[in-house]
Amino acid sequence: MKKIIVLTLVLSLISGIGVMGQKSIANPLKLNNGPHLFIDDYLIAEQSFLNRVVNNPEKLEKPVLAGGEKPVQVFLPYLSVLHDPQAGKYRLWTGALKESKEKKNYCHIVYTESLDGIHWGRPEILKEPQKVQLNCKVIDRGIDFSDKQKRYVMGVYLFKGLRIFTSPDGFAWSPLSDETVILHSLDINSLHWDPIRNQYIAIVSRWKKGFGDPAYPLVDDTRRIPYESVSNDLVNWEPMWQIFSPNMTPIEKGETQFYGMSGIIARGDLLIGLVKVLRDDLNATYGKDAKGMGELERKAGGIGYTVLAWSHDGRTWERDYEPFIPRNYMPGTFDHAMAWGDEQIIVGDETFIYYGGYERGHKVNRFEERHIGLARMPIDRYVSRDADLINMGTLITKPLIINAESLTVNANVKEMARVRVLDSKHKPLHDYGWINFSGDSIAHKIAWIKSLKNISGKPVCLEFQLKEAQLFGFNLY
Repeated sequence: MKKIIVLTLVLSLISGIGVMGQKSIANPLKLNNGPHLFIDDYLIAEQSFLNRVVNNPEKLEKPVLAGGEKPVQVFLPYLSVLHDPQAGKYRLWTGALKESKEKKNYCHIVYTESLDGIHWGRPEILKEPQKVQLNCKVIDRGIDFSDKQKRYVMGVYLFKGLRIFTSPDGFAWSPLSDETVILHSLDINSLHWDPIRNQYIAIVSRWKKGFGDPAYPLVDDTRRIPYESVSNDLVNWEPMWQIFSPNMTPIEKGETQFYGMSGIIARGDLLIGLVKVLRDDLNATYGKDAKGMGELERKAGGIGYTVLAWSHDGRTWERDYEPFIPRNYMPGTFDHAMAWGDEQIIVGDETFIYYGGYERGHKVNRFEERHIGLARMPIDRYVSRDADLINMGTLITKPLIINAESLTVNANVKEMARVRVLDSKHKPLHDYGWINFSGDSIAHKIAWIKSLKNISGKPVCLEFQLKEAQLFGFNLY
């Protein structure tokens, strides 16, 4: 697993300083059972001698679905993967080339299955009720969903925006309505379910060129910009709002834009998504021009990579700038130009991340040189707080209300790590003193003299100390 250091914290960062220099006690955060990640500083009150590190998942060397293989030519980096526990299999939907006299990028929706999420059969074309242009994000509402004929939901781009289809089995699809539910000016969108707030999320892309809903002014930018909307019924959607913009950080100079966000997954109280970053002004191979990359019409072949995004409320998002899924810098690899994450699923103790890999450029030989790759990582290890061997790293959380019986820690410890419980004024609590843990585990068991239930409802803080260790988060049970 490769690592990217994003921020070095050499001095303590202390939040909540009052006007007289005394630490004020903010309203405690109420935590539900489940994972709580140090992906950002939301849970953190103080830390010292720690680096915030983005951890790249480990890619498989070859694609799990190669593009361009006839008779079904997979060519889109937009897909859905679901686990069907009743059938004991994984299910995948994506797009494949469909010859069209209208030349409007119509595609087939194709389907395949796997027993392990890694080895897939060649997709087969599904019988579609009507034309589909791009995308296919599938949601399984579960075996207990009230309307069995509409258990599965699919969002696609069609007729100038987001269209919704439903299915009893994921094979035969019917339109939910005859209307486009969200009009937008670019052919990229995705559909997701937010289990925390029990609502649907749509992420759509817009720019000033092209068409869109007259109620929305054209975006004053030639770059692709992602917007969000939410709905409770898939028919009535809130007015959309912009969630990201290119901020022109040093790593994002030039024509930085976004091919949307997808792969949204809930981890505890957090939503985590994958943002496709596009740089159409660069070439993948150093020293080559556009023609050398196979691009004959544009000024560059283009490159793309994936960054992390996260939300605590399902509406406002933060994102990283350093690649979470970087493209492969080695010429000749299937993801040399692009590595665009599109789906995340939990497989045992791992997170599987499926992504679109492009060989030479954004539009170069797109019906043959686009593939679907897989990257894997231990569960919840997106971002770590890393301590070196010389300095003792310390992290203290904000005041927390913990209504749980026990706690585990997700950490990779080579030298030492320990945790204890403090009261809201940072005084150690009796019976919850230092517990040491070592080794590499997503669930280091922490056993104090008394159960955490004895301090349920009281504001407390967790203090971690680390040496040559990575701390990813903790889990409440």
